[in-house]
Amino acid sequence: MAEVTLRSRTGRAVLGAAVLGSGMALLDGTVVNVALVRIGNDLGASLQDLQWVTNGYLLSLASLILLGGSLGDRYGRRRVFVTGVVAFAVASALCGAAQSPGQLIGARIAQGVGGALLTPGSLALIQASFVENDRAKAIGTWSGVSGIASAVGPFVGGWLIQYASWRWVFLINVPLAGATVWVSRAVPESHDTESTGRFDGFGAALATAALAITTYGLIEAQVIGGGWTAVVIAAGVATGAAFVVVERRTRTPMLRPSLFRSRVFTAANLMTLLVYAALGAVMFFLVLQLQVVLGYGPLQAGLATLPVTVLMLLLAGKGGEIGTRVGPRLPMTIGPLVCAVGVALLAGVGAESSYWSHILPGVVVFGLGLCILVAPLTATVLAAVPDRFAGIASGVNNAVARAGSLLAVAALPAVVGLGGKDYRKPDEFSHAYTASMWINVVLLAAGGVVSWLLIRNPSTCNDSGLHRPHPHPEQAGPPIRGGAV
Repeated sequence: MAEVTLRSRTGRAVLGAAVLGSGMALLDGTVVNVALVRIGNDLGASLQDLQWVTNGYLLSLASLILLGGSLGDRYGRRRVFVTGVVAFAVASALCGAAQSPGQLIGARIAQGVGGALLTPGSLALIQASFVENDRAKAIGTWSGVSGIASAVGPFVGGWLIQYASWRWVFLINVPLAGATVWVSRAVPESHDTESTGRFDGFGAALATAALAITTYGLIEAQVIGGGWTAVVIAAGVATGAAFVVVERRTRTPMLRPSLFRSRVFTAANLMTLLVYAALGAVMFFLVLQLQVVLGYGPLQAGLATLPVTVLMLLLAGKGGEIGTRVGPRLPMTIGPLVCAVGVALLAGVGAESSYWSHILPGVVVFGLGLCILVAPLTATVLAAVPDRFAGIASGVNNAVARAGSLLAVAALPAVVGLGGKDYRKPDEFSHAYTASMWINVVLLAAGGVVSWLLIRNPSTCNDSGLHRPHPHPEQAGPPIRGGAV
């Protein structure tokens, strides 16, 4: 039973470890985008190599994050969390020492394995440790600080790349991981006492293979040709279907199909897939556009997105307060639509664009949409399932978010006609950038529509038989906070 209070020493340790661990992983997930041009020049990488530098991490993270959440529930959330932090640090050191694109991609895949163990564990520690009255505030703090870590990545990365080396965007994780492990010593252990039986290793392998095969087909489409691309993607889809069948038939599935009986849980994850596909692609293309077409240095490109960080710092908590008063449906609808407006403004950024009149307005509107969106998301997902499934529920939502980004970054360059070393050709890249931004606008708008149609505010009615009934919003316990960012 959760007995830790937020003001206690143990409570501060739990929150500190969760913030440090998830912040480290999220920082790394965004900081690499700023380094891509320098990595490409230094290691002689093609656009496909750079896609794999981003997607190698996302691939192992997305495909194994369910495994990480399930392992934490079964064998101890603190134990698996600390194991993930250590693995992440070792892989980060290997990234910093890489001498070829292949070595860097391999180390990034290993980094994603560590991230898959620590990411769902960070939120599950909070959900399982804190008393119910303090859980909302703890999740809100975790969401705000972790979201800031994600947003500040391009700024930190730009400074390190411009004044040190791109290698330091990875090596900085080593001391951060050491601090996380040290703080974690005071974190109490927790696990799902009802989790028994054989572990679903076959399901984990199928999930990994499905994403790996599909990603390969999307990224290498221009190399292997249209016919083979269709065959590869079909094989990936078939493997994903096999995963669903196995999870429905096994006695101890890694992903419990019963979780999706909740319409709220299913709808929130569908919205997450659409929105985070757009978020991943926007950051990938925008940072490259600023450097390749507008001639920004790494630090300038990082500073260009700094308003998102400031807005998250000042307003992320307000999103949770709004969600508490009006329920998650409205902010989860408006947030993606506001983000879509911001991306539409950014679609016009070109070689002659001024930062103050063309880039800043889009970045600000995009950041405001994130402030509205990220706070309600995680708690909406967690409220739809019992506490004993906190790890796997967090893992599902994170897996969906990372898979969305993974597939978008894999597919969009080919969809808009980019390949080889086109990222070094300003005119060709700029045309493709504009097309990609408008595709992202459609994805974000679709996410808002899904939320409006399928998300329902908490009530005394239980729509799934899985989650606990909620009282009236004014009397509810945990307010709606959190987010996959």
